[in-house]
Amino acid sequence: MSEPSRRPRKPAKPYRRPQKDPVRILAFEALRAVDERDAYANLVLPPLLRKAREKGDFDARDAALATELVYGTLRRQGTYDAVIAACVDRPLREVDPPVLDVLSLGVHQLLGTRIPTHAAVSASVELARVVLGDGRAKFVNAVLRKVAQDDLQGWTEKVAPPYDEDPEDHLAVVHSHPRWVVSALWDSLGGGRAGIEELLAADNERPEVTLVARPGRATTEELLREDAAVPGRWSPYAVRLAEGGEPGAVEAVREGRAGVQDEGSQLVALALANAPLDGPDEKWLDGCAGPGGKAALLGALAAERGATLLASEKQPHRAGLVAKALAGNPGPYQVIAADGTRPPWRPGTFDRVLVDVPCTGLGALRRRPEARWRRRPEDLDNFAPLQRGLLRTALDSVRVGGIVGYATCSPHLAETRAVVADVLKQHPDTELIDARPLLPGVPALGEGPDIQLWPHVHGTDAMYLALIRRTA
Repeated sequence: MSEPSRRPRKPAKPYRRPQKDPVRILAFEALRAVDERDAYANLVLPPLLRKAREKGDFDARDAALATELVYGTLRRQGTYDAVIAACVDRPLREVDPPVLDVLSLGVHQLLGTRIPTHAAVSASVELARVVLGDGRAKFVNAVLRKVAQDDLQGWTEKVAPPYDEDPEDHLAVVHSHPRWVVSALWDSLGGGRAGIEELLAADNERPEVTLVARPGRATTEELLREDAAVPGRWSPYAVRLAEGGEPGAVEAVREGRAGVQDEGSQLVALALANAPLDGPDEKWLDGCAGPGGKAALLGALAAERGATLLASEKQPHRAGLVAKALAGNPGPYQVIAADGTRPPWRPGTFDRVLVDVPCTGLGALRRRPEARWRRRPEDLDNFAPLQRGLLRTALDSVRVGGIVGYATCSPHLAETRAVVADVLKQHPDTELIDARPLLPGVPALGEGPDIQLWPHVHGTDAMYLALIRRTA
């Protein structure tokens, strides 16, 4: 009796090694550094890109895509988390962080770029195979195929509560900000829905690179000869680089005669420098000088008048950055590492004082999108004593008739007007002066006498400035 015939087995498919994509691997490495080490993308990404270019893996288009993947994912992380949560069968906290990073990169490609759906999914799965392994790559594939069934608008309609039921939570999901940040920004901004939506949307836009031509060392005319350079909006020393402009390629920047500085920061320094004084104008102080952008501009402006700048910074390594920024300044200056709340100088020494105090940084979320997820409401309480202490010291440090500028890169009322009001109650020998006329041509500066700049109105970081004169 013959044996029954057996159907021959199909030969197993040969194992295919995953395709390594240098752009997406680099983007994943940047996100892991942000997540694991609490690093900032604007500090992590440039050296990764430089190393990739040196190896010959990258061209300009690769660098642009990697940058978009990193920053776009971070800006929309809250929205993307809500979408991913709707597509997995477990709480997000139970998804391994590296897996979540790969998923977020994939979701951004699907919902936030023009990359074709099949390419976004396949590239993300290949990345998962390389960095996570084949098993978890199947999970990534399944989730992203669910995400690909709708677009960003469709998903936000599904995962965000209706505006009429919970306005703040709706805005938080749609515009990818923590709810408490939405509430704080809305309080600071005032007004209705349109203004807060415009502000939150502006936070998610890629900011322009803005240069400052340091007076006496460079001119805007020189910087405007660069490719893709256009004049600044408000500052006479500002030049904006269109998308793709590389500051490191600008000779004046490499030589320290110009720098990268948001126009809002330039305006703060200019307002202090232009404030009218009674008496001499010889000694200026930057009491929180790190990392040195405002100090470099103030030092150049002081030099034009024959004044001296003292730049003080508590952290020695940041004081080193200030010294580097000021190197080559045409006038006399000094950089010291000192605690601004316990200063080594005598009271009443200075004619002009700037304190750009440490803060939550909620005004610079365009540049540091990950900061919105790290900050907590309790951080306000942690900063409050330092902010008040630095302003009190600044008022003690200025002479009668001199001017103090209190600045923050946060529009939060607890870090701006509340600080100024509290400290001035203890200093009846002071008065607020109207800062708005000191920025001619800049619109929508509010009711005064202080100034609040906004990304959606002025195209700057949300810088705050109050100018205070010592009267007795």
